[in-house]
Amino acid sequence: MLPLMLNSAPPANSTASPPEDFGGRRYNAYNDWVKRAHGGRLQKISIDAGFTCPNRDGALGVGGCAFCNNDGFTPGYLREQRDIIGQINTGVAFMRRRYPDAKAFLAYFQSYSNTYADLERLRKCYETALAHPDIAGLAIGTRPDCLPDDVLDYLAELTRRRQIPLELEIGIESCNDAVLKECLRGHDFACTRDALRRAAERGLSVTGHLLLGLPLETRASLIEGAKVLARLPLDALKFHQLQIVRGTRLANRYREDPASVPLMRPDAYLDAVIDMLEHLPARIRIQRLGSEVPPNLRLSPDWGIRLSRFPVMLDARLRERETWQGRLYRSVNNVTYGSDKYCYHSKKYD
Repeated sequence: MLPLMLNSAPPANSTASPPEDFGGRRYNAYNDWVKRAHGGRLQKISIDAGFTCPNRDGALGVGGCAFCNNDGFTPGYLREQRDIIGQINTGVAFMRRRYPDAKAFLAYFQSYSNTYADLERLRKCYETALAHPDIAGLAIGTRPDCLPDDVLDYLAELTRRRQIPLELEIGIESCNDAVLKECLRGHDFACTRDALRRAAERGLSVTGHLLLGLPLETRASLIEGAKVLARLPLDALKFHQLQIVRGTRLANRYREDPASVPLMRPDAYLDAVIDMLEHLPARIRIQRLGSEVPPNLRLSPDWGIRLSRFPVMLDARLRERETWQGRLYRSVNNVTYGSDKYCYHSKKYD
């Protein structure tokens, strides 16, 4: 790993210490903000509405992205029930037991690309979920190349008409075109940039999804990606570590030649997250720090660490490095993005 420049001087217009609204942390934690702004936890209820994606149905390719097997993060009840209301009922009952202090529930259209269909089908799915008495808003996961203007127009109109929180979660994965091509993503970063711009023009709240550790990604490309993302209209980010999931092209490649898919250790992953956080503005809320694939689907790595420990580990490493989110961020013309009203939400690492 490249040596860390822990004591490098921050830009003149960066913060000299962690902002007070970080609440004692060294990064802007989404959950802390939600509790302050909305009086409690907003819990997402996963939904599988039967969508696919253009990288699976032949429009761009078949077999999906090299790393993708949706079973790796899909709750079991989604495979047992197909109707949206039934999935919500099961999900709400489970989450009420797990998080009894939840303030409200958001229907989370999670599996595959949930804007990849004709507008009438999308409208029916979203408004069916919103008709459930326990659902207060929507979170919609999708790809940047599955956001035509008419869908964005509808989502903006739906948000205004229903006065609901609506979070659009866009799979960025990487800001590096070579990395996107290597993992068979089917689009370039210009597509992501354009989707973010068009969503923001309509006042939509956008969360980006990043996957750290993909083949060809480097420390330098991650830092450069953070600098680019810092200039884009993002409200929140999710960080995930690369995991080799059975049933994927990446799993086949790993079995044939493990050295061709270098995997991060926990300490390297935390440093990668921090390298990016330093260059991200304080306004971007960090919604997730990692993911857990079920053991029966995870080929590698097995860190033996529960996801719930990541926030404590990250804060400890931030303090050790004497840094925080935004320490190396340099603003441009004081441009800011996002709306509190609807924001619910090189050498390889070794």
